[in-house]
Amino acid sequence: MIRPCYRAFLGSLLITAWMIGLPTATAHPEDEFCVPGESELDPALCEQLAALDSVDGNKARLTEPVRDAAGNVRSSASTFRLYVGIGVGHILPGGLDHILFVLALFLTSTRWRALVIQISMFTIAHTATLGLTASGLINPPGNIVEPLIAASIAFVAIENVFVKDMPSWRPLIVFAFGLLHGMGFAGFFGELGLPDNQFWSGLIGFNVGVEIGQLGIVAVAWILIRGWRQLNPEKFSQHYRRWVVQPASLLIGVTGIWWTVERLLSM
Repeated sequence: MIRPCYRAFLGSLLITAWMIGLPTATAHPEDEFCVPGESELDPALCEQLAALDSVDGNKARLTEPVRDAAGNVRSSASTFRLYVGIGVGHILPGGLDHILFVLALFLTSTRWRALVIQISMFTIAHTATLGLTASGLINPPGNIVEPLIAASIAFVAIENVFVKDMPSWRPLIVFAFGLLHGMGFAGFFGELGLPDNQFWSGLIGFNVGVEIGQLGIVAVAWILIRGWRQLNPEKFSQHYRRWVVQPASLLIGVTGIWWTVERLLSM
């Protein structure tokens, strides 16, 4: 048995190493779907996106339809499939903040019912604000939304350290945080500047891709935990919280606090 003082020392070393390797506060990837030679989009579209990004405060949409690399106008179905891939890529591997939030939800949800409730509330909330923000009906400032997203990660993770089972208020908290995360998704999606006739197919496809990415994270985590539980149920029940939930939640919480401070200082 490792003594508490040694556990604290090892924990401090782990947190220090984690902090050194943390990415910067901006956890959202830039226009990586426009990498020259690797993009499925028409190079002319990438140039237009770059031109829009270079105009401060200009979030106007493109007037030209989305084309493929061969220059052909994409159908709604083709645009949908394209943005499913972009949505998945925004989460895996680009959306580290969203990955950590979903993992924080998973850690205290050893029962499927609790996990499904939380993921469902999160999905409903971020789908609503993603649509409202991306369509221009609401326009929350990113310098407020991004620190709040980071703070939501810290809140859920730190709560995991002190609460053994999912609190009754957790679904409502997750719903509120989902509204924030949807605004963060919309900030990224808004950079695409889609024309009106392809906006909704792109938006729905992007949202579906985000969900696929998030469910993929949950599926991998569940497979790993289920494997341990089946191999040794007794040790799992004795050590899962002490050696998995609490250390992992602590690391995620420290990350969320770090990002919150960093994003506030960069405002």
